[in-house]
Amino acid sequence: MLKKKETYEDVYQSFEWQIPEYYNMGVDVCDKHAHQRYRLALIYEDESGQVEKYTFWRLKRLSNQFANALKALGFDAGDRMGILLPQCPETGISHIAVYKIGGIVIPLFTLFGVDALEYRLINSEAKCIVTNGENLHKVLKIWDRLPHLKHVFVSCGKKEERVIAFWEAIEKGAIDFSPIKTRADDPALLAYTSGTTGPPKGALHAHRMLLGHIPGIEFPHNFFPKEDDCFWTPADWAWLGGLTDVLLPSWHHGIPVVAFRAKKFDPEHALHLMAKHGIRNAFIPPTALKLMRQVKDLTKQHHYQMRTIASGGETLGKELLEWGRETFGITINEFYGQTEVNLVVGNCAEIMEIRPGSMGKAIPGHVVEIVDDDGNVLPPDKTGNVAIKQPNPVMFLEYWRNPEATRSKYIGDWCLSGDLAKKDSDGYFWFVGREDDLITSSGYRIGPGEIEDCLIKHPAVAMSAVIGVPDEVRTEIVKAFIVPTPDATPDNDLKQGIQNFVRNRLAAHEYPRVVEFVKALPLTATGKIIRKDLRKAEREKQKGDFF
Repeated sequence: MLKKKETYEDVYQSFEWQIPEYYNMGVDVCDKHAHQRYRLALIYEDESGQVEKYTFWRLKRLSNQFANALKALGFDAGDRMGILLPQCPETGISHIAVYKIGGIVIPLFTLFGVDALEYRLINSEAKCIVTNGENLHKVLKIWDRLPHLKHVFVSCGKKEERVIAFWEAIEKGAIDFSPIKTRADDPALLAYTSGTTGPPKGALHAHRMLLGHIPGIEFPHNFFPKEDDCFWTPADWAWLGGLTDVLLPSWHHGIPVVAFRAKKFDPEHALHLMAKHGIRNAFIPPTALKLMRQVKDLTKQHHYQMRTIASGGETLGKELLEWGRETFGITINEFYGQTEVNLVVGNCAEIMEIRPGSMGKAIPGHVVEIVDDDGNVLPPDKTGNVAIKQPNPVMFLEYWRNPEATRSKYIGDWCLSGDLAKKDSDGYFWFVGREDDLITSSGYRIGPGEIEDCLIKHPAVAMSAVIGVPDEVRTEIVKAFIVPTPDATPDNDLKQGIQNFVRNRLAAHEYPRVVEFVKALPLTATGKIIRKDLRKAEREKQKGDFF
């Protein structure tokens, strides 16, 4: 755990990694707490509003039974298992069981189509998968094309031929199970990236990655955990934002997590959930925060007990920070990471100044710098690649069976994020954009984040996304996609008003020369804007105009 000190510098300098030779995530997040029979681990609310609670003692028994059921079917250390489930008890039980066996979990998002599932299951050579009744049909449709997939478990729904009922398998499994003695460097998790080029790559992580995550949770959650803490996120547990930023770190500390299986993010229900369960800690992506901000009179409807909110994936900006203080009485801490090496930069309002728009400083335990294409550390305020120094316990082992891609991720001792940023003279990092998100206009390199942050300040803008579109004179010009507020009139007057609003606040080369009003923006499951989809749609539109 981080030791609280008076200053950021004191916390950073006093931190030392303590990674044991042998370590198992399943034992760490469950079994070590199970001797406290009534210690609460999970509060699960289903779609009807029914609530069921699970203690660590109960999770240990259930995961032991499932581990025994898997072993009886020939699932062993090193084997891969897909988990195609939403936030629910079966997800947690499956993770714990596979880790205790020494297997490797492949988290799979329930909104994946059959093509996305088929690629990941073939590439990983998954031996088993657990899903629910809603998603079973996807697996059955491709099962015959998956030569390595031997067993399919379903948690609920109609029983199908060849499919094993999850809870029946658990009932038949013995209660006692001896977890394998895994080394900290043994593989445990295979998380597929949504690569900007080519097919997704599987980032293989070791058991130690959870220990590597812990400072990145404790720091932006103001020295988590504290008495009565209770965690929740709208992020799906199939993504690291939900799994390793919330579920597993909370259980590492013996802190309860609230689970709700939302098919689509509903800001009003999210606020109701936070108040109903007395949630004190949350990871909420910026897009979700922007949607919550649009709810009328939300402080009059509910009483909140929030102690911390962390956010990442997109820049927060001044507006959301001010809204967080006004609504919850707390400062939202922005943090930064990626699938391969997560939560390495962040803010901690309890001991440091929060600068709107900054990702924060290097989280204790991590050496993070801005480097050029040759791996040289750049001076302050120069744009370059965010790089994390190895060795580092949170760092991935490799891209699954892709040594060339693994090698290209590194220059010397630096793991390259592919994200462009600046580091100022005080050690604060400022996100500029993905290399493929940067806009080159009239010789300027423009990041979308600052423009989007400015746009959201306009009273008629609910959400925005910015990309570059081709221009014969300037190479590219800025185009803004605007989701207007319900009471706004999306006409030419509003377009001009928005353009002038940005021009007067930023620079002449940064204002959107093209504005398009849209009903919604393409978003990832964790609320990140998918700018590549906007660029693709724009290219297709221009092809149509040309021909």
